[in-house]
Amino acid sequence: MTVLRAALLSFVASVSIASAAECPRKDALGTSRVMTVDPQAFPRVGLKSFPHTLPLADKEVVLTFDDGPFPATTTKVLAALADECVLATFFLIGRNAEANPAIVKRIAAAGHSIGHHTWSHQPLDKIGQQRALEEIDRGIAADEKALHGVATSVPSTPFFRFPGFASTPALLSSLQSRGIAVFGADLWASDWNPMTPEQQLNLIIERLDYEGNGIILFHDTKAQTAKMLPAFLQYLRRKGYKVVHLVGPRPIKSSSNDR
Repeated sequence: MTVLRAALLSFVASVSIASAAECPRKDALGTSRVMTVDPQAFPRVGLKSFPHTLPLADKEVVLTFDDGPFPATTTKVLAALADECVLATFFLIGRNAEANPAIVKRIAAAGHSIGHHTWSHQPLDKIGQQRALEEIDRGIAADEKALHGVATSVPSTPFFRFPGFASTPALLSSLQSRGIAVFGADLWASDWNPMTPEQQLNLIIERLDYEGNGIILFHDTKAQTAKMLPAFLQYLRRKGYKVVHLVGPRPIKSSSNDR
């Protein structure tokens, strides 16, 4: 058995089908299942950056949001997700989490997963190994402080995404040695480019229908995304797509040295 096959079997074994919490809207999209992502099995996922991605079935999608929290738009994204009883993963920027701890707690209280996206969104491949590691650790610590009240560089959910997907082999190795899964994406809405919500909706629908499934990247800091999201979730429901929610393995206990 190859190492890859063994890793895949181990990863698939960690996938648990979970009954979503009772949704007040019987016609809502809902969250079809919960997948536990073991970083040791799949340390790097997302075909835009890496050779492998999550083993999703046809018409299964994972919703992820970067760069928040940002009060004006993150709250609207949360409302749209709640209306359809859908769970997502939010990759937070540390300084935004530090400035908006109440929203961080709100994201977690709604059942969403919290990943990490550095302290200040610098391109980590351009600033040197030591500064990059400090950006990663400071971001994780700020997110954890906002979430749990204790600053630690050991993430309770070991998910990380590089700003601009700008990784280096050394940083990837460092994160893998710490048991932190690195997320790329399989497709995105290009919402860093100005466009109308309607244009963005048409673009992500075209890309998703072509790919058939995958990890989708959005930014909850973008007003056009917040406005587009309800229509996109309704499209997923009409066309029979299923939303898969990602969680990490049991939380890693931090030590006093990590605080």
